[in-house]
Amino acid sequence: MPLVLHAATLLLSVLFPAHGAPEVDCALWQDLDSAVVHKEGQVILAGMFPLHSKGVEQELNFSSSPGMRRCRGLNLRALRWSQAMIFFINEINRNPDLLPNITLGYRLYDTCWLVALSMRTALSVVSQPIKRSQTGACLAPTVPLIIGDSGSTLSITISRLLNLFKIPMVSYFASCACLSDKKQFPYFFRTVPSDSFQASAVARLIKHLGWSWVGMLGTDDDYGYTATGMCTAELTRLGVCVAFHIIIPKVPSVQQIQGIVKTIQDSTARVLVCFATEEEIEPVMEEVVRQNVTGRQWVASEAWITSTLMSTTYPSLVGTIGFAISRATIPGLQKFLHNLRPLAEPYNPSAREFWETQFSCSFNKSKPVGSMADAVHYNRTCTGEERIEDTETAYNDVSQLRVTYNVHKAVYAAAQALHNLFMCQRDESTTDKQPCPDIYNLQPWQMIQYLKEVNYTNVFGDTVYFDEHGDSLGSYDIVNWQKGPGDRTLRFVKVGHFDSSLPADQQLLLHQDIMWHDGSKEVPVSVCTASCAPGYRKATRKGEPLCCHDCVPCAEGTFSSNQSECTLCPEDLWSSPQRDSCVDKHIEFLSYTEGFGMALAAMAILGIVATMTVASIFLRHRDTPLVRANNSELSFLLLLSLTLCFLCALTFLGQPTRWACPLRRTAFGLTFALCLSCLLSKTLVVLMAFKATLPGNNMARWFRPPQQRLGVFLCSALQCVICITWLTTAPPYPVKNTWLYRDRIVLECHMGSVALFSCVLGYIGCLAVFCFILAFLARKLPDNFNEAKFITFSMLIFCAVWITFIPAYVSSPGKFTVAVEIFAILASGFGVLLCIFVPKCYIIIFIPEKNTKKYLMSQSVGR
Repeated sequence: MPLVLHAATLLLSVLFPAHGAPEVDCALWQDLDSAVVHKEGQVILAGMFPLHSKGVEQELNFSSSPGMRRCRGLNLRALRWSQAMIFFINEINRNPDLLPNITLGYRLYDTCWLVALSMRTALSVVSQPIKRSQTGACLAPTVPLIIGDSGSTLSITISRLLNLFKIPMVSYFASCACLSDKKQFPYFFRTVPSDSFQASAVARLIKHLGWSWVGMLGTDDDYGYTATGMCTAELTRLGVCVAFHIIIPKVPSVQQIQGIVKTIQDSTARVLVCFATEEEIEPVMEEVVRQNVTGRQWVASEAWITSTLMSTTYPSLVGTIGFAISRATIPGLQKFLHNLRPLAEPYNPSAREFWETQFSCSFNKSKPVGSMADAVHYNRTCTGEERIEDTETAYNDVSQLRVTYNVHKAVYAAAQALHNLFMCQRDESTTDKQPCPDIYNLQPWQMIQYLKEVNYTNVFGDTVYFDEHGDSLGSYDIVNWQKGPGDRTLRFVKVGHFDSSLPADQQLLLHQDIMWHDGSKEVPVSVCTASCAPGYRKATRKGEPLCCHDCVPCAEGTFSSNQSECTLCPEDLWSSPQRDSCVDKHIEFLSYTEGFGMALAAMAILGIVATMTVASIFLRHRDTPLVRANNSELSFLLLLSLTLCFLCALTFLGQPTRWACPLRRTAFGLTFALCLSCLLSKTLVVLMAFKATLPGNNMARWFRPPQQRLGVFLCSALQCVICITWLTTAPPYPVKNTWLYRDRIVLECHMGSVALFSCVLGYIGCLAVFCFILAFLARKLPDNFNEAKFITFSMLIFCAVWITFIPAYVSSPGKFTVAVEIFAILASGFGVLLCIFVPKCYIIIFIPEKNTKKYLMSQSVGR
């Protein structure tokens, strides 16, 4: 309990420095971690690195202070990062232009990649000794900023603790997008890009390479969950399906690892995306290699794509591709790394552990081993003079300085912020009301504003700054693991670049010299179902992802050319038989060249020939009593109108045009009006002729030839007026009928004005009905002088044809509408020709003895 109270008192003194208050103990407290590497300075930067990858459980009895932390699995990359921080701080201290007359110190901690130990480290930082001023007052702590941590989960935990003390942290490798939330992490900054950029970049790379069926692996922490979640969402938006989602436990059992590998082996996905660190993916890869699971293309996250441990241990992972943070070549660093000495000051326990492991020797026990949990004692004694440059390890490999470069950015960003703060203090002659912070008595929260304002270009030409979320620019190298003909190990080859600051269509740049998992240059295929052939569309399977589908032929009128859906063809086009494109629709109209059109044309020509034959017979026998008795002038005019009717039928054949459509309709109306006018006049002549034989009836003088001609003219002229009105106001015009049939276009003539067309038809109907009534009334007059009976039959046929025409016309589709109309014209024309003229021609040709005046008069008298 006294220890807890003492710690509480110390934390209160950190939060609320007591100037003039009773003195508290400013003596050096024992660090919670005795394995810390430290060097004093006027300003101390704390660094947190996972120098070991695993921790060892310790029993806590709460009766005594916890012992020294015990970890295992020395991480050589992290050891290089920690030594690089020392190197960078030494560079800054030697630079007269950066923080002049200010010496930076450091305290480097080992977090052992565990949350509990990271929390313990953070508490070690905030409980560092405070300085006593010249007046005896205890001042602020000497650590205003922390460089770290490497893991997202560790950084999240530490940041929440440091928020209580307003201590900023600049991470070099915590990429979780959740850390961009300034409400939760207001004092967090980082030099590694946020995973939101990486998730988008990975998804776009997969889409660019044509993969639509991938597996997703992630670690059981914030980094794994957030990165895989964002990447899955982006993949779904781009139309890529995730076959499975595996979470890799932090401390997996053998059964769990075997289950993960079995899922990978059983899945049809050939592309595997993995967001994990090298320590967490390594057991899975070991089992993959042991079970000889091949044919898989790995897409690595930035956490392990440049892992020398993975590339050297598992050369079968050739072809692995992924996004790596930007790299740099740092002059002098390798030499500094080679100068590491296991027993030099300041003492570095991890250096001793590295030395003993690397050179298979043991030191005497004059120095504590520190955090090493399971030290191995070798028979050979270490001299300390062994040469690191003679070894090749991840520690002294400076070919892929990516995370190390981020450490450089973080340390120099902190130095730039301190430099700007120091310059403000030195130039305090400004008119600002707020005094500048005192760098010798610096409160951690005073660093925050200066970190936000950091914006400089480093010696490598890169601009370093933090945006409003505390993030840096989203820039990655696309790295591919390749092996040459004589290479035994894999090489990291840059094959592309991603830069989020560029326009969307220029952000992803990919070269063609990529080696894939099978050693070939051909991009592997990873799809749940092969792409549908042209002319087919995707039909999703019930209960399965969208990428698993069946291929169904496109419907008529639609097409598909390697698309997921069928596209409707434009109105004037139709799908090809293969449904892979649209072709021009078949144009349909009643043509002379097709069989049906030729038959109708032949009938029309036959009618013309028959009419002209009858006309020639009548003309040759025009002086005979039979021709003279039947009003030869009206007969010839009727024959002319019938010829025009048969000619009119021919105008309905062929393609409708802007000239053919008006000609068809008006020719039909005028010729039939002339024909019926002639028949009406002949009927009236018959009636009046026999009425004139009655005593005292002189009506015949009103129906002489001049009056007959006038009657025909007037009846035809009225129809002509209607047609002229029709042509001038709303004439017929050609249209493309695309609604009747889906697969073809019917060319037809629109009526223009339906009302005027109805007037034309109605007028013809009135003439026909009136003529029929008069002929019916005159049917019993003497046969030899009477044409009324034949006119009655012809009008009966005429009316029957056109009454039948109406339903047939309405119900006939397309070009058959025109055929029905032509047939009605021909049928009515032949009806008049046969009923009226054929009997007379028969008498003229075959029974000439009846074509005499005596015979005709005798028949009349007999009656």
